[in-house]
Order: sequence, then C-alpha cells, then structure tokens
Amino acid sequence: MKQGIRLIIITAMLAVAAAIKAPAQILTTPSFEALTTDSVLRDFSNQPYFGLYKDNYFVFGPSIGPKATKANTNVKFQISIAQRLTHSTLPWGTYLYLFYSQKCFWNVLENSMPMTDLNFNPGIGLTKPLFVKNRYIGKMSLIIEHESNGRDGIESRSWNKVSLAANIFVTPNLMVHGKVWIPIVDGENNRDLLKYAGIFQTGFQVMSNDRRFVGGVVLTKRQGWNFNFNTTVEFAWRIFKGDNQYFFVQYYNGYGESLLAYKEFHSQLRAGICIKPKLFSEY
Repeated sequence: MKQGIRLIIITAMLAVAAAIKAPAQILTTPSFEALTTDSVLRDFSNQPYFGLYKDNYFVFGPSIGPKATKANTNVKFQISIAQRLTHSTLPWGTYLYLFYSQKCFWNVLENSMPMTDLNFNPGIGLTKPLFVKNRYIGKMSLIIEHESNGRDGIESRSWNKVSLAANIFVTPNLMVHGKVWIPIVDGENNRDLLKYAGIFQTGFQVMSNDRRFVGGVVLTKRQGWNFNFNTTVEFAWRIFKGDNQYFFVQYYNGYGESLLAYKEFHSQLRAGICIKPKLFSEY
C-alpha cells in the first residue's frame, strides 16, 4: 500500500516538474476571441495526454484569529494531474479523462515536521467543451470521484461522489464555475461529513487580459438551510511573463479543509508558489 502511494506521489511530482519546464503553455495560449469550435477541438485532440488538472501549489502560513503557534502554522500543498484516455471524441462530443489530486498538510514547525493529513482524490469522467456561436465558452464534466486519507482505525476518512461541474466564461476576463454532487459517504468515522465538507460549490475567477493576474472566490455550501459556507479566496501573480509559475496567496475560512480534521474550523492564510493549468483553474 505504501509503495503504491509513493509511486503515485512520484508520478504526480514528475508531471508538475514537466509543467514547470514548459513555459510555452502560457505563451501559446490563444486569446479568448480566437477560441473557435475548430481550434478548441483541435487543441483537445492534439494536446498531450498527460497534464495538469487543478492548481498545483505549495503554500505556507498561520492561523488567522487564534494566536499563531507551531501547531496551527503549516504548509499546504496540492498536486493535481489529468490523463486523457481517448484520442477522438466520444458520443455527444465528450472526452474521457482519468483525474488524480492529492492534498497534504505539513506541520513543518513542529518537532520531526509531521505530515498531519494526506488526502487522495482519484476520479474518472467525461468532459465536454461548450460552444456558443462557434466560440468556446467553457466546459462541463461528469466525474465519479473517491476521496480518502489512506488511514485505518479511528483516523480513517473516506467518501465517494458523482459530480457534475461546469466552468463558463461570462466575459474574456470573468469565469464562473459550479459543482454539485451526489454523495456516497461510506466512511465509518465520517458519517456526518456533509455537514462540514458541503453539498455543492460555486465561485468565480477574474483574469487580466494577459492572464498575468488571477483572482477568485470559491464558496462551498455546507449541509443545512443556514447561510453556512466554507470560503476560499485566492490571488495569483505570474512572476515572469514566459513562465507558468505564480506567486500565490490563499485564504481558507470554514470546515472540511482536510479530511482528518473535517469537524475543526480553520481560518488560515498561506502564501507560496502555484503552477496553473491552461486557460483556467479547476475546483
């Protein structure tokens, strides 16, 4: 089990390293107006099978509100990749993808620098590019996902979900996104997960014309009729025009940030480096 996890981690890190060494992804991204039906479908067919999925980042920072201590000041990093499984389109103009994301919380200031939680999120699903009047406006995905922290006993956490997600460009500089899921909570120690990790999410992302500045907000609705959301606010600034590396700031406020401590409220501000996928970030 541990050897398999190590292999997944090494493979994901190699994919991220390849993205760092391939700044052409940023330089060759066409303007929004140039994203026609033919150009996007050609790009989907010709792009590498293996690439980035969600943001890949490494950030560090303290708790906001409670006094910052060694215990609540930590590193959070995420590795996220996608493998396209089909070369040509499937019915309804879709493509089949294998997704994998991994999120880790690392208390680097404590003795022995323990990694307090490691969350694994594989998935498989169909992605369909969306067009209006021969212009690319975003995409929709139907994904079967699993998420767990790989532990046993009382620290074991896991759940599954069938997710429907969409990313839509309202303007060339504004993208809105939403994701709703049918949850299957099978973990014996996290039956009440939806009260904290949520039942759907929505948000937006704004970008400068040259995609050098990116900011966004993600709201995840927790279960219940109250106005209760987990909130993520992010800001990214591309350090060099020809590179796919961003200075990245992330603020998280709410529950469910990690699986192990999903019942604990966190208000955390972290900053570091981010590597972004092409066009827009997935959530």
